[in-house]
Amino acid sequence: MTGPANTVQHEAVAGRSSPVEVFSAFLKLGLTSFGGPIAHLGYFRSEFVERRRWLDDRSYSDLVALCQFLPGPASSQVGMAIGLGRAGWLGLLAAWAGFTLPSAVALILFAFGIAEYQGLAQSGWVHGLKVVAVAIVAQAVWGMAKSLCPDRPRAALAILAALLTMILPSAAGQIAAITLAGLLGWWTLKISHPGGGQAHSYPVSRKLGVAALLLFPTPLVVLPLWAVSTGSSTIALLEGVYRSGALVFGGGHVVLPLLQATVVPSGIVNNADFLAGYGAAQAVPGPLFTFSAYLGAVAHGPLHGWIGGLALLGTIFLPALLMLVGALPFWAALCHRAGIQTTMAGINAGVVGILVSALYDPVWTSAIHGKADFGLALLSFGLLTVGRAPPALVVLLAGLAGWAMAMGI
Repeated sequence: MTGPANTVQHEAVAGRSSPVEVFSAFLKLGLTSFGGPIAHLGYFRSEFVERRRWLDDRSYSDLVALCQFLPGPASSQVGMAIGLGRAGWLGLLAAWAGFTLPSAVALILFAFGIAEYQGLAQSGWVHGLKVVAVAIVAQAVWGMAKSLCPDRPRAALAILAALLTMILPSAAGQIAAITLAGLLGWWTLKISHPGGGQAHSYPVSRKLGVAALLLFPTPLVVLPLWAVSTGSSTIALLEGVYRSGALVFGGGHVVLPLLQATVVPSGIVNNADFLAGYGAAQAVPGPLFTFSAYLGAVAHGPLHGWIGGLALLGTIFLPALLMLVGALPFWAALCHRAGIQTTMAGINAGVVGILVSALYDPVWTSAIHGKADFGLALLSFGLLTVGRAPPALVVLLAGLAGWAMAMGI
């Protein structure tokens, strides 16, 4: 039977929003989402699945699983897809801009030499924000495990994925864990009603998807040839940044050595400036890919300042956008098949395992250094899960608590 509560949820999931509303929702997250891509996924789930109900838990977890397979920053791709499904193409742009621009603007300003940013990454309030990321990820693990690992076989797949990613703490380990969980799910799982979830559609045609997939490798071929034939350092910079975005799975810190190999040996950015920007990037919310905006702002050459920062910001996200648009129309069709549903059930359990692994390293290991940190994380978790406090409020309180502890208050 479909009761009133289910009807309300269905209407909320199936509804539409304006690009302005999407931008506002993602701007709030762009200003408060500390802790890296895994924490971002926790913030997104809390905001768009639990609070706003823009999509249901299964649709969200399927989307997360898809984006884990794609090159680029997974959390940003999830955000783009949510915006696309909620308000069309302008919604996609609004979601990306709201989530990305706060940290990009902050890093460009830092590139202009604002002195008070120098010690930001080591400040007490930023440490408090890292601690609250532990609670955010724990909340995501708790909620997703109840929904996506309801039986022993799927709980076992989650544990297997967690162990595998702890043994192989890399993007390759994550891909291997998801692939193995999907294969085992397809082979062993029996789901009574595999199609029971609310399907979530995206306004992307198959022709457009094919065009995006064909366009994706084009800059990888054209830009290097263009750079060699013209000797242009600007084209070489754009090529290296695009390649960095195209070769990274899951996003995060893996992109840093690729960018360093692009800008430091060529002299476009010196190593001291690169490391200073890396420190600042740890102190801002949002995706770490916005570090490219800093590099564009401090670059030596024709492309620098605000124009350079925004140019590299768009360049590094472009391959992620093309792959997402290319995959969505085919993903939606495949998700209706029973075999794909059991595979996805295994993959979703694997995603929970990856979240468990990431909760320990790097989220826990980089934030919890003593009893006070653990107490703050536990209090934040209680406020989120028992007190149902808004995540933004918990983030603010944790930042103030971190500052107070650093000051010895």
